[in-house]
Amino acid sequence: MRSPWSWIPTLYFAEGLPYVAVMTLSVIMYKRLDISNADIALYTSWLYFPWVIKPIWSPFVDLLKTKRWWIWAMQLLIGGGMAGIAFLLPGDFFFRGTLAFFWLMAFSSATHDIAADGFYMLGLNEEQQAFFIGIRNTFYRVAMITGQGLLVMLAGWIEIATGHIPLAWSLVFFVLAGIFIGLALWHRYILPKPASDRQRTDVSWRNIGTAFGKTFVSFFQKKGIVPALLFMLTYRLGESQLVKLASPFLLDGKEAGGLGLSTTQVGFTYGTVGVVALLVGGILGGIAISKGGLRRWIWWMALAISLPNAVYLYLAYAMPDSSLIVNACVAVEQLGYGFGFTGYTMYLMLFSEGEYKTSHYALCTGFMALGMMLPGMCSGWIQELIGYKLFFVWVMVCCIPLFLVLPFIRRFK
Repeated sequence: MRSPWSWIPTLYFAEGLPYVAVMTLSVIMYKRLDISNADIALYTSWLYFPWVIKPIWSPFVDLLKTKRWWIWAMQLLIGGGMAGIAFLLPGDFFFRGTLAFFWLMAFSSATHDIAADGFYMLGLNEEQQAFFIGIRNTFYRVAMITGQGLLVMLAGWIEIATGHIPLAWSLVFFVLAGIFIGLALWHRYILPKPASDRQRTDVSWRNIGTAFGKTFVSFFQKKGIVPALLFMLTYRLGESQLVKLASPFLLDGKEAGGLGLSTTQVGFTYGTVGVVALLVGGILGGIAISKGGLRRWIWWMALAISLPNAVYLYLAYAMPDSSLIVNACVAVEQLGYGFGFTGYTMYLMLFSEGEYKTSHYALCTGFMALGMMLPGMCSGWIQELIGYKLFFVWVMVCCIPLFLVLPFIRRFK
């Protein structure tokens, strides 16, 4: 039996990398290619939609093939999508063309999420699941920092060396395509084969339809479903808007209310202090839950994911020239996120327990994506209307609904 350490870090790195490419790397890339904040926020927020509706096809992932097969097959498809973006970027119609490939990546990544999260629950016992929750979240966020940090730095260096912005981002996506093809080959070899992850022999359209109906009905019959849904929709309400404008804020010139950092500086900020703080926060979150349980820590984790957003409010008003201050603020935000998001993930797993836990977890993450998509779509319009300073005030106001919902949540251990 292979150790979980041999596949959990790379599996959740592979789960996070296409997500950050679609949701965050695309934002920075389009900003550098002179797309407006309103268009960036609107169109990249629409890319959340596959994660919102992924529960619709989650029964197919449960019933057809094995989750192990779905994992490496989707990783190959994602790699192909990244290569398609790389080919189209230097062209005249890059915006529409790359958005189409981002949609392909989004659907493939959402399917990969269903299979990977289901495989995690099938391949580990309950004690291992609790222990590795911080590890999986950490490597998921390492993937996000890699995309938002190291790959942005690479793009910045190539921009400076060549003076050609589309070429720089094209080369970055070629690198991503190679990484993902390598991950697909690795996971085809290294992933264990748990007995519970087997191909169903009694699959028919009738069985799929029945399973589909039972999945949805049983989910919405769960005790405490209304406060649970409100919790899923509000936990990241502030972040859903912050994440779309944080990088544009750092990149915009001071005449536009931003900090005027270069592409390389933004990548360095997220790829160094950001990743260290994230690692610490994620690991501490997993240890805290495994020792004290979610019930003891959920309020602290909710505070951790909400209050650090205020560092952007400080940056918008103080407009510091010191890179040390900017890096410290990003470190605080990433530390809080790493610690706070651990509690959210654990809650979704606890709420999904039961006969259809893979599909129910997909439903939970679908509602999470809906909570990210809808506010994110209008965030660029709000920022352009009121400016960065008041926008970050608005982000802090959006953190309040979570704390109104928390007293009604009961499914903790």
